[in-house]
Amino acid sequence: MANRVVARFAGLRVRGQAAFMPFITAGDPDLETTRALILELERRGADLIELGFPFTDPIADGLTIQNSFSRALAAGTTVDSIFVMLRALRKRSEIPILAMVSYSIISRRRTERFVAEASAAGADGVIIPDLPVEEAAEVIAPARARDFCTVFLVAPTTPPERVRRIVAESTGFIYYISVAGVTGARDRLPDDLREHVAQVKAMTATPVAVGFGVSTPAQARAVAQIADGVIVGSAIVQVIAENAGRSHATLRRKVGDFAAVLAEGVKTARRAGL
Repeated sequence: MANRVVARFAGLRVRGQAAFMPFITAGDPDLETTRALILELERRGADLIELGFPFTDPIADGLTIQNSFSRALAAGTTVDSIFVMLRALRKRSEIPILAMVSYSIISRRRTERFVAEASAAGADGVIIPDLPVEEAAEVIAPARARDFCTVFLVAPTTPPERVRRIVAESTGFIYYISVAGVTGARDRLPDDLREHVAQVKAMTATPVAVGFGVSTPAQARAVAQIADGVIVGSAIVQVIAENAGRSHATLRRKVGDFAAVLAEGVKTARRAGL
C-alpha cells in the first residue's frame, strides 16, 4: 500500500486542491479525546493530521503548544500510550498522520525501534524540528525501508544550498515555516511568503506545506493559493484549551466547528481557481 501522505497529496493535486492539516497534541487533554478529535477533524475536512508528541523542552513551539504539552504530560501521556491510541484509531480511520516529535524522544527509544513502532502503530511519517537534515541519516535509512515519510523544515532564512539538501531528503512534503521564530497565531502573514514558497517549489516536485502563524480562514485561503498544504496548530490547540473543562461532546463540536471553517477556506481557494 502506498504511503498515505504521498497518496493524499497526489489525490488532492489531481483535484486542484491544497491539503488542510491540523496539528493537535497527543494526550491533550487525554488520549481518548485525542482519538475522538482526530475522527472529528477528519469528518470536518482535515486531509492529514500532524500529531504532536508532548515533550518537556520543546524547541520551536510557542506558549500555546508548550502548555498543551504540559497538560498532556500531566495526564500521563507516554510514547507507548500514543502508539496504543493510534492502533485503536486505525480501526476506524485511514487519515494520514505525521508524528511531530523531538529527536530526544526518538534517540532515547533508539531510532530504528521508534520508526518501526510508529509505522506499525499507524503513523505515516515523522517531523523532527530539532534534527538538522545534515545529521538525519540514521532516521532517513530506516524510514525509507518502511516507506515512512521524513519531513524537514525550511525557514525564510535557510540558504538556497541548504534548501536543496532539505528538499532532496524530504519525503511526503516539505514543511515551510512562514516566519522565523516559534509557533503561534499571528495577525498577518509575511508579505514575501508567496515569493519564498515559489522558490522552494521551483526546486522540487514534492509538495510544500506552510505552517507557523496560520490561524484564520482568510489566512488559510491565502496560503492555499500558493502552497500545496496549510498547517494550523496553535489556533486549534487554543480552542482545545478553552474547552478542555467542558464535556467531550462540546469540546469535539467546538474544535470541529473551528476546523470546518478553516477547511472551507483552504478548499474554496482552489475551487475558485485562485
